[in-house]
Amino acid sequence: MSLRLGDDAPNFQADTSIGKIDFYDYLGDSWGVLFSHPADYTPVCTTELGRTAALKGEFDKRNVKVLALSVDSAESHLGWINDINETQNTTVEFPIIADPDRVVSGLYDMIHPNASATLTVRSLFVISPDKKVKLIITYPASTGRNFNEVLRVIDSLQLTADYSVATPADWQDGEDVVVGGNIKTEDIPEKFPKGHKIIKPYLRMTPQPNK
Repeated sequence: MSLRLGDDAPNFQADTSIGKIDFYDYLGDSWGVLFSHPADYTPVCTTELGRTAALKGEFDKRNVKVLALSVDSAESHLGWINDINETQNTTVEFPIIADPDRVVSGLYDMIHPNASATLTVRSLFVISPDKKVKLIITYPASTGRNFNEVLRVIDSLQLTADYSVATPADWQDGEDVVVGGNIKTEDIPEKFPKGHKIIKPYLRMTPQPNK
């Protein structure tokens, strides 16, 4: 069964590069990013994990905890982390889940048989503090992720969770946002005192409310 947006993120217990964890306990009250890799010692994955480690400060300031997953063993992960740190000039501190029996991969539908019967595709899940799936992005094994986009979407998810707004195409943190369709035009000044612009009756823009 595939996960869909709004579903509860399945909990699990697993061995990782930092020891055994319970997924929910690890996340606590934080947001989470869980993303899968086809295998250890693969070139694209090495760059992805290095990039994630380099962005630790960006994830921290957004209250996001990161976990990676590979179908190889925790012992294999430790050797691979040494290579990642060396080649990407960084330090991997987040856990890499060992999933040799494909248990977590199955829970999160990370194996797509038409792509590979045994290797995970590049799935990425953003999970809110109430343990709901808020974003699913799936890349083929041959294409590395854009982590600037991952951060951009997290900014949008956190903003829209707190305010009745949506973010337009190519939005970046700090730019104008769309007033939610559930807000009556006459109520906009009270809810969004920074001002607003009516482009069409259904398209109302306002400055980002938390900036």
